[in-house]
Amino acid sequence: MKLCGNTALITGGATGIGFALAESLLAAGNKVIICGRREDRLHEAQKKHPELQIRVCDVADREEQKKLYKWVTSEFPDMNVLINNAGIQRDIDLSKGLEDILNGGNEIQINLEAPILLTALFIPHLLCKENPVIINVSSGLAYRPMAEVPIYCATKIAVHMYTQLLRQQLSDRGIKVFEVIPPVVDTELNMEGRKKRRMPFKGIAPGEFAEAVIKGLEKDEFEIRYSMTAGFKPAAKKE
Repeated sequence: MKLCGNTALITGGATGIGFALAESLLAAGNKVIICGRREDRLHEAQKKHPELQIRVCDVADREEQKKLYKWVTSEFPDMNVLINNAGIQRDIDLSKGLEDILNGGNEIQINLEAPILLTALFIPHLLCKENPVIINVSSGLAYRPMAEVPIYCATKIAVHMYTQLLRQQLSDRGIKVFEVIPPVVDTELNMEGRKKRRMPFKGIAPGEFAEAVIKGLEKDEFEIRYSMTAGFKPAAKKE
């Protein structure tokens, strides 16, 4: 992947891995747009990096997806990199039936439907751009699932499979498709569940992981692993 001169859109880009990727891409000489649900966190990110472009958007909402697409392609017609990073994780007790599943954010909509639908919206635009790239963030839990977060694991397994098939379909169309497979990273993801389990290891720093992602993108490693996910068996070969 060409690492400078791009215009990248990062969903969930105000905090955690998304923000760390935004910082790394800015430092490499790219224009970066971030979106998220929390306006205050977007402004906090922009205060740290005034060159960041921000947009409030709930990627789980189909109308907001369309509005995001229209705004980005109108205001930033050179946009050529889509990073599907937004996601949530919830502890869910499946023995409670629908109770736990419906009592909170919809992991299926945010983690799986959103990247699929946003990618579908942007593909016709990306096909007309130079050096187009799609990056989907899955999880090490797609390979080593954890029973406490079953829906999260299921969505990330699906993102992993979807990304493989997307890469196959677009292989002769010029769009490079990457999967980023994080280990445990020190972010706000499911802080309540982490505290409940008294996890002694908060995870690696988001900046450290973003640095590894940038190195993988530069080498065209289409499945990017790091730390505890580094030993997971790859399914994609370099193209």
